[in-house]
Amino acid sequence: MAVNEARLMEFVHRFVGDLGAAMAAGHIVLGDRLGLYRAMAAGPLLPQELAERTGTAPRYVEEWLKGQAAGGYAEYDPATGRYFLTEEQAFALTDPDGAVFVPGAFQLALGALKAEPEITRAFRTGEGLGWHQHDTDVFAGCERFFRPGYSANLVAAWLPALDGVTAKLTRGIRVADLGCGHGASTTLMAQAFPNSSFTGSDYHGDSIDQARKRADGLGLNGRVGFQVSSAQGFDGGPYDLVTTLDALHDMGDPLSAAKRVREQLADDGTWMIVEPAAGASVADNLNPVGRVYYGFSAFLCVPNALSQEGGYALGAQAGEEPVRQLAVDAGFTRFRRVAETPFNIVYEARP
Repeated sequence: MAVNEARLMEFVHRFVGDLGAAMAAGHIVLGDRLGLYRAMAAGPLLPQELAERTGTAPRYVEEWLKGQAAGGYAEYDPATGRYFLTEEQAFALTDPDGAVFVPGAFQLALGALKAEPEITRAFRTGEGLGWHQHDTDVFAGCERFFRPGYSANLVAAWLPALDGVTAKLTRGIRVADLGCGHGASTTLMAQAFPNSSFTGSDYHGDSIDQARKRADGLGLNGRVGFQVSSAQGFDGGPYDLVTTLDALHDMGDPLSAAKRVREQLADDGTWMIVEPAAGASVADNLNPVGRVYYGFSAFLCVPNALSQEGGYALGAQAGEEPVRQLAVDAGFTRFRRVAETPFNIVYEARP
């Protein structure tokens, strides 16, 4: 076999970067759980000082800090031996309510990878693996990964992009939030629009239990309710607004879900569909964001869809046309793309 040495070394460099990133995932989650990043945000520290502030062992902390500096997740001052975070690093690593929160994404990734034996078996058999069968870090990490984007965009940009919806929400309407998980999207909308009522639903009972606790803690009793239900079976309509945030592509029978939305939606209602950002073809998605979504899709989205009745998997990089077709086939007559970010595209479907 004739091997081009330059191309081989290029590939080896990619491998080294990926291997370092894979190991870094554990270190980032560890730094979040132990409060190391939060302690570093106060200013430059020696390893011993950081260990004292966080109640951790200095030798472990020293090694962790060196790795953080090598990976660009912290800075090192060789003149003083101290480590510190830039303002940008501190913003992305310490604030779970900010527009970007890196540890949540890595918590989700580590949780998903714990299912590797089951996913390996599923690759051989074609069977599915339900969301509820994953490690609990998947559920917590998913909320911590997606919530910052929702906090930054849902009320400020996505809902206003829909035709007349924010005015209705301000006056007071009924909203169903499908596939709500821990209820981040449901409670964000409820806090912003106190005259409207909201019902979140998810087939995963433990996530709904958590959502109820979150809503209770925010004092949203009476305006926010949750039900354990699939998107194909939710009820309580007619609703003026139905939302599915990063959930449609996870469903094993998305067409039946779309038809159920149409049945439960008021005649002048709106269905807001938020899906991962994706182009129209595989070639359009061969980029860093596409790589992230294909990776999560193979471990989480496709197995979950294949575990459900229907056995049809859109995948996280389906793109606009399959979503449009689902809406049309379900009886919606108007469909348009209304907003997008580097990570999401927002669609509006109306009867």
